[in-house]
Amino acid sequence: MSNQSLNQAAWILKAKEQLQVKEAPFPKADAGQVVIKSRAIAINPVDWKIQAYDDLPGLKYPSILGCDLAGEVHEVGSGVTNVQKGDRVIGMAVQLVTGNSAQGAFQKYVLLPSNVVAKIPSSMSFTEAAVLPLNISTALHLLFRKETLGLPLPSTPGTAPPKTNKSVLVWGGSSSVGACAIQLAAAAGVKVVTVASAHNLENVKGLGASAAFDYKSPSVIDDIVSALAGTDFTGIADTIGGDAPKTWGPVYKKLGGRFGTVTPPQDMPEGIEGEMVYAELIAAAKEAHETIWGGWLEQAMEKGTAKALPPAKVVGKGLESLQDAMEVQKNGVSFQKIVVEV
Repeated sequence: MSNQSLNQAAWILKAKEQLQVKEAPFPKADAGQVVIKSRAIAINPVDWKIQAYDDLPGLKYPSILGCDLAGEVHEVGSGVTNVQKGDRVIGMAVQLVTGNSAQGAFQKYVLLPSNVVAKIPSSMSFTEAAVLPLNISTALHLLFRKETLGLPLPSTPGTAPPKTNKSVLVWGGSSSVGACAIQLAAAAGVKVVTVASAHNLENVKGLGASAAFDYKSPSVIDDIVSALAGTDFTGIADTIGGDAPKTWGPVYKKLGGRFGTVTPPQDMPEGIEGEMVYAELIAAAKEAHETIWGGWLEQAMEKGTAKALPPAKVVGKGLESLQDAMEVQKNGVSFQKIVVEV
């Protein structure tokens, strides 16, 4: 049996249809590319939103969705030096950017650019590691692009973070993106204040937040402002989006600063500057991207300073479980990321 008959994918054949597992072309790695054999696939809100709303410009059907995976390197193209065949890795699938279904995560063999692939330590399982890729990329854009917050880049793992007086508010610290944003900002020597549900406050402090508050508390704005007193406040990394600016807006009115957000901003405070992180921008922050994916992430995972959090919640095994997994994610999770083992 040839390799070309061995790949399968969970296809979305038409708008708003359920996923169907069918044969898929076997990808070939060209220069600068890697083929990964999937062992675990994580679900992001963008996955079920595409299926539910069909509002992604340029999406063509049939298509293979999915952004996050962990697995083994099956093939490397010419010029690839950061990984080799057999390495255990995480990767960020970029089908939403390229429109190429070979680069969607919901399949057994996935084609990726090598610059969004990083080796994982032997101590980290594929299931654990799969929670990280898209969230790392999204968080680095919220924090480090000059169009968003323009924070300094993290120090080399194992060395003390640089001393700064900068601070940031991560709105939604227990979200998947929020958990990565806290870790990256703390590694850059930035004071992190965050909000989450009351039962997750200790979890987000464990990621490096200096202070964490219940976002439902009537005193939450005063608590945040007090915790940020005496710092050089940079702004808000909004990992929730939607109408969240209505809640955090008073922080801006008191302290100023910029914003970065993960969804189209609504009810933004007058005068604030910043940007939404689009899928198309994932590779735009060249220096930050090269720093994080080009060595920092691998070293930080190895040293245990980059934690694969929020923890994976496995809801099934095999591509046939991906549709159910999207429904679980759609119904809401708290400090968890939904993962399917392959």
